[in-house]
Amino acid sequence: MYLTKDAKEELFAKHGKGKNDTGSAEGQIALFTHRIEHLTQHLKNNRQDFNTERSLVMLVGKRRSLLDYLMKKDILRYRAIVKELGLRK
Repeated sequence: MYLTKDAKEELFAKHGKGKNDTGSAEGQIALFTHRIEHLTQHLKNNRQDFNTERSLVMLVGKRRSLLDYLMKKDILRYRAIVKELGLRK
């Protein structure tokens, strides 16, 4: 698999509230961003993979929903995660 258990723990430790905090919005957004980057690279090599393209669009929608939730809930956390991950909006 492209994301090992250790890499996932490191991702959540860096962006979440703790090592095992997999439920926070920041951790989920970071995980979705990592998966989106991975799928984007896959689609650059495999342009005809429409199932992966659909999965990518769904992931972007989920991440957007979480970002919208975080923006409504706590604008400072939203700005921090957008800046950390280098997202456009």
